[in-house]
Formats: sequence, C-alpha cells, structure tokens
Amino acid sequence: MTLIVRPGFQFDTDASTYIEAVEVADAQALETATRYAINDFVIGCKQDGIWSAIKASCILSGARTLTGALIPLAGTAPTNLGPFVSGDYNRKTGLKGDGSSKALNTNRSRSADPINSFHCSVYSTTTCDNAVFGVTTNAQSDQILAVSATTGPAIRGRSVSIDFRVTGFIGASNTASELTARSSRVNLTSTGAAYGSFADSNAYWVFARNLGSNVSGGSPSLARLAFYSIGESLSLALLDARVSALITAFGVAIP
Repeated sequence: MTLIVRPGFQFDTDASTYIEAVEVADAQALETATRYAINDFVIGCKQDGIWSAIKASCILSGARTLTGALIPLAGTAPTNLGPFVSGDYNRKTGLKGDGSSKALNTNRSRSADPINSFHCSVYSTTTCDNAVFGVTTNAQSDQILAVSATTGPAIRGRSVSIDFRVTGFIGASNTASELTARSSRVNLTSTGAAYGSFADSNAYWVFARNLGSNVSGGSPSLARLAFYSIGESLSLALLDARVSALITAFGVAIP
C-alpha cells in the first residue's frame, strides 16, 4: 500500500517496510497519524543509537488486527501459542494474557545474543503479574521479567529488587559486570559476574516463561502488553522514552 507523506517528508526505510507489512496483514491501511507515530519511533531509536541493539520486537498495538500486531518490527515473527484470538487484542492497549495457556514464543534463542550484552523489555498497559517475559530450564537459572513474592528480574544470574507490579515500560539490560533494571521510569543496578555460557538455546517467551516445552509455560501472566523487545544491551531510559511516546501517540491517533 502506498504511504501518504507530508510535503518534504520521507519515511524511514525500516519503518516503511514494517508499516507496509502490517497493512498487508490487516488488509487495510493504517491512519496517517499511526504511520507517523511508528516512523517517529524508528527514527528516534536510530537517533538515540539503540535501534541496532533491538534484535527481536513486536509492537503489540497500533495494527488494526491481531495478525498485523504479530508482524515483527525486528527479527523473526513470534509463534502464537494458546492461541491468542482477536478478542484478546486492542489497538490502543495491546494484547491480553489469560494467566493460563496463552503466550508468544518470540523464536529468539537465548544463545543468539552476546553473553555479556543483553536486554529485554515490555510495555504493559495493565498492572503486571507473574512472568511477562522469560525462559527457564534445569540447566540454567531464570532469565525473566517477573513478579513474585520478592519481585524483580533475574537476568543471567544477577537480580535487582525492583517492583514490576506496575504499568508502563519495564525492562532489564546487562553488561559483563552490571545489570540495570527499570520500572516506573527508575533505574536500579546490581553488579556481579554474568553466566559464562548457556547449556541450551531455548527461545524466550512473552506472557510466560518458556519451560523448554512448546505446550506449556511457567508463571503465565494476565498482563496486557503493547510492546516487547529483545537484543543486546542498551539504554533502558532512552528505550522507555521512545516506547512510551509511541503508545501515547497511538492513543491519540487511533479512534
């Protein structure tokens, strides 16, 4: 479908490719303002120097249909487990978990990113519960964004006590010596050595932990998520600002 542009304005190539794929999946064009919001997000991430670190991502909002929302912004398309149905999806607020059997397999292996450079994030429009992202096996400890009795994420063997029972952007990013976790627009950090290697290449799931099975997940969430990303280490504050602006813009652009 042909993109409508402002005079003297040109869409970013990556944004254009994504928008056109969503519109094909939706079988209908997006609103011009929705297109601009996506374009501004991509351009902004590139200006901030964080775009190249996003290796797998879906904007789980904005699109007119669930099919469109599962078009990847970056990386491989997720596998719809459960599955989610159209009634679970809202263009402004995202995709709703059922706290039981529904999850997205991101098809992003945890061995795909450097051991000392990793991030994961989601944007929740409802208060988070249980695991909104993660993978767990007997061979290694959790890599997870989750809510539990103690709260907080555990990424590559290090943890930060930060409350994820919130709405909005939550995420974690690690280097070789430090983990940063973010929620409610606040960063907290923890130091310590990362894992040296992983014994498996299980894929990350969203809305639940991947327990190494294609048919079940751990700690399934009831959260409604509008975005997720996985990849190499980046500034969580910069990504938070861009994602939050995108979801806010959708709220204005979408009737």
